[in-house]
Amino acid sequence: MARNDLAIYDDMAAKWWSDDIRWIRVLKNMVPGRLSWFDRKIDWNGKRVLDLGCAGGFMAEALAQRGAEVTGIDPAEKAIEAARAHAEQSGLSIRYEVGTGEKLPHEDGSFDAIVCVDVLEHVADLGEVLSQVARVLKPGGIFFYDTINRNPVARFAAITMAEDVLRVLPKGTHDPKMFITPSELESALRAAGLAPEEKTGLGPRGIDRRGDPVFGQLPLTAIIYMGLARKPA
Repeated sequence: MARNDLAIYDDMAAKWWSDDIRWIRVLKNMVPGRLSWFDRKIDWNGKRVLDLGCAGGFMAEALAQRGAEVTGIDPAEKAIEAARAHAEQSGLSIRYEVGTGEKLPHEDGSFDAIVCVDVLEHVADLGEVLSQVARVLKPGGIFFYDTINRNPVARFAAITMAEDVLRVLPKGTHDPKMFITPSELESALRAAGLAPEEKTGLGPRGIDRRGDPVFGQLPLTAIIYMGLARKPA
């Protein structure tokens, strides 16, 4: 089976905002859980923010609704088209671009904050992505992220349960070899010139009326963890 299958984002782009596909609803449900923690660390209003790996725009729209000036970038062209169309329908001014984290098409110091969720465990070159993040952040800017830990528990939860048993993700979404331990990520952040700060766990906190998981902060970082790093002023 092919792993780290990123074609799923283009394949389902036309239904991204329809609520017809369970795994897409699960991704949408993760946004409030992330922001319930991110919102405590920054006032988004008026900030220039890059949503790195934005897919169809769930996080980008949530940030725009908080008053941020948002740019979203993703390599999935059809997903970007869906994101543009929905933002226009919703009356939101969001700039969307096709591109990768390894080669961001932005000037140095362009953003007050960068949000990169459900992305780092998919990229071809983690070090280069983080170097680009550091380059386009303003001094004092914040990098928000989440990713999946690499250990047997995380593999069981993200692959065996989420993909094979519960089917809340398509099979082949993740490659467990690309999961990242917190210590590896902190080392890579420092190598890129970013200073790691707080981190915490992220995971299911219950289920909604459709039987989909609802997410929020957890004390354990063994499976999914989120955190922030800062570019020195």
